[in-house]
Amino acid sequence: MNKLQKMLVKMRSTEQYRNIVFAERLSRITQPDLNINSNKSVINFKHSGNAGDIIYSLPALITLSEGKKANLYLRTNQPGNYGKNPHPLGSLMLNDKIVEMLQPLLQQQDYINDCSVFSGTETIDFDLDKVRDYPWSFSRGDLARLYFMVFNAHYDLQKPWLHVVPDNNFNNSIVLARSQRYNAPGIDYSFLKKYSNIYFVGVETEYQLMKAQIPKLQFIKVKNFLEMASVIAGSKLFIGNQSFPFSLAEAQKTNRLLEVYFQCPNVITTGNNGYDFCFQPQFEKLVKDRYENLQG
Repeated sequence: MNKLQKMLVKMRSTEQYRNIVFAERLSRITQPDLNINSNKSVINFKHSGNAGDIIYSLPALITLSEGKKANLYLRTNQPGNYGKNPHPLGSLMLNDKIVEMLQPLLQQQDYINDCSVFSGTETIDFDLDKVRDYPWSFSRGDLARLYFMVFNAHYDLQKPWLHVVPDNNFNNSIVLARSQRYNAPGIDYSFLKKYSNIYFVGVETEYQLMKAQIPKLQFIKVKNFLEMASVIAGSKLFIGNQSFPFSLAEAQKTNRLLEVYFQCPNVITTGNNGYDFCFQPQFEKLVKDRYENLQG
């Protein structure tokens, strides 16, 4: 179909035009090899980030490994597109520091043999970056399921896929994380100032913004993401928006509340103890139900 024909289709039906563009882009993609050498004892995977995307790719990695151990090679310094919104890594998806913080968490999982920086010389069985080649919108849907569709994998997302020892120092606490991206309009966290045991994990600049609303908010500085996951696992309630710390809560099925940004609802909480909100009255009611009224 030439440009003029496509223009005429677009004038008649935007939906049909989008279908044509999707099919054309799809035809240019090299589909991944869905078969692996059954004699291999360790399966090699590659991922370029972001950190949260890596966490959401793990259910597919578990399935594709078929009970074998996995090596996860992380490619650093690839450009990210964050628009005008501030991001802790600037214009990158992953850097060496984030890999260092991820390694203790990932290497503790029983399905991971090793996690290291991708050098370019490794033989890769499954390139998890392939999901970015496909012509769909990454602004909606479940990030974990994108990997299922590309690699023909399935994992029961109601079950946890990260396991850490909870930090019981936070058993009676609210732990909070909120990035500067994906903030739902009209959501106000200042009502949380009535709670005394409330902590923040994440970037210190994000903490300062939240502390302006919640004066008693305390910052937890972690050495790595294993520590962060442990704090989240040990909390009585975790509250987060669509940022990396929430991926840790979701992967562990912690008692959790997700702030959903209506323009980009691409994180979905699944299974026990997961609730989401986009409006203030519902947010406040959820905190009361899942923190004040929660037994134990």
